Amino acid sequence: MRQNKKLKNFGTFLLFGGPTLFIFSAVIVIPFIFGLYLTFTNWSVATGDNTFVGLGNYVEVFTDDGFLTSFWFTIKYVIACLIFANLFAFFIALALTSKIKGQGLLRTGFFTPNLIGGIVLGYLWQILFSRVLPFLGDQYGWAMFEKSWLGDPDKAFWALVVATVWQLIGYLVIIYMAGFASVPKDVLEAASIDGANYFQGLRKIILPLSIPSIIICFFLTITRAFLAYDINLSLTDGGPYNSTQMVSYHIVQKAFLSNDYGAGQAEAIVLFLAVALIAITQTYILKKREVEA
Repeated sequence: MRQNKKLKNFGTFLLFGGPTLFIFSAVIVIPFIFGLYLTFTNWSVATGDNTFVGLGNYVEVFTDDGFLTSFWFTIKYVIACLIFANLFAFFIALALTSKIKGQGLLRTGFFTPNLIGGIVLGYLWQILFSRVLPFLGDQYGWAMFEKSWLGDPDKAFWALVVATVWQLIGYLVIIYMAGFASVPKDVLEAASIDGANYFQGLRKIILPLSIPSIIICFFLTITRAFLAYDINLSLTDGGPYNSTQMVSYHIVQKAFLSNDYGAGQAEAIVLFLAVALIAITQTYILKKREVEA
């Protein structure tokens, strides 16, 4: 009887969970395992070579100046996006939950950029930085915008940050607003009666109780910024002079344009491990603060 029940439950699982499990395995698990295998070979589509090279590709990862430079550039980009996207999103969410007029319209307006694909977004900002802003800079004497930001390595970095932050803010705002909605109103009212001003309530009550939302927003920002490729391709194409080449862009160039799939896949595995380590570490640190709060 018990055996029949187990078989029935297993059949039910296969009926409802089987298709999802199959798709997940076909799209995620099997390609990941095959990609891991490629890191130990010098596989080439052009020559058909598939020789086992051991850890040679991983040694090449840490001796590849291009990879290390792009990785360091990506870290700076991630930090900038993490700070500015979350700061803007946090205070915009505060404003949108303070009973101002037109909240619905403003929420829609802030969320809309998140619906634009990275390629389209990059080309839109490319037009702004290359044509619109230089034109306005010449017309009104704005020295900052007189020349295209995309032609200067330092300004091109900030062009990437501006475009990414503009896209991310709307999604983060929604998450922060959900966090603020869960803050008990009676606690804020009690603090106000006890003489706490708005900023004290923000620092002592709203911020600690919003830690779960902060964890999610930090995680999303870190992972999306580390894996950014489409906006890098369409906005700067790694230029000028390869100065804005992010690590995902470098990996694609290495694997598909240089036809070095083994080394490119090894770089992708190293990137995956680095992002996972950073994301787990920040989640652990913030989780400890959530418990303390």
